Amino acid sequence: MERSQDGGNLSGVQHIILVLSGKGGVGKSTISTEIALALRHAGKKVGILDVDLCGPSIPRMLNAQSKDVHQCDSGWVPVYVDQEKSISLMSIGFLLEHPDDAVVWRGPKKNALIKQFASDVAWGDLDFLIVDTPPGTSDEHIATVDALRPFNPMGALLVTTPQECTNIFSKGGGEELARLSGVPFLGCVPLDPLLSQSLEQGKDFVQEFPNSAAYPAISSIARQILDMASPRS
Repeated sequence: MERSQDGGNLSGVQHIILVLSGKGGVGKSTISTEIALALRHAGKKVGILDVDLCGPSIPRMLNAQSKDVHQCDSGWVPVYVDQEKSISLMSIGFLLEHPDDAVVWRGPKKNALIKQFASDVAWGDLDFLIVDTPPGTSDEHIATVDALRPFNPMGALLVTTPQECTNIFSKGGGEELARLSGVPFLGCVPLDPLLSQSLEQGKDFVQEFPNSAAYPAISSIARQILDMASPRS
């Protein structure tokens, strides 16, 4: 989709994808990061907007937690996480003294920051902007959606565990939820210790562990996103 010039800092962004979850701890930030890496490996230029105020973890996952954020005439300059400048990142974590802390500001201040994040980051030209939102349907989550709505997001990706029970190895809950909701089921990413290990070490899982069971699942989801984004779709 083409962006008009009055889109400001988002005018050069072709596709916006929000990543959502009903609750925390289901792997939403992990999926956001891995989808961004998979799209980068497909030759796309990707930005990640991390507005998860519950404890922004993406800077650590991309080994960018020590980077500084600078400002330019048009707003904040995102951090580039690779030498080719194919992945850029802006995170609430860059603005916190202790990045692993949850933000404890009151609602209006949170909402104002989210709106500023949506409009004041100088992304330049991007094929995809992945937005890692807060979990649930809190005020700041709604503020994120409202701030991006004028820019016609391509869609939202909902991350959930297989079932709402303690058996983490159960299957089918997400697929059934998609069927009942009438939305596409993009795939199931298996729990893989290598994935957690690579994220803790700030490594590129897609590049480091192509033989992992999680790799084809992540690649398949990225391919479906690329297909949906193609002009013929």
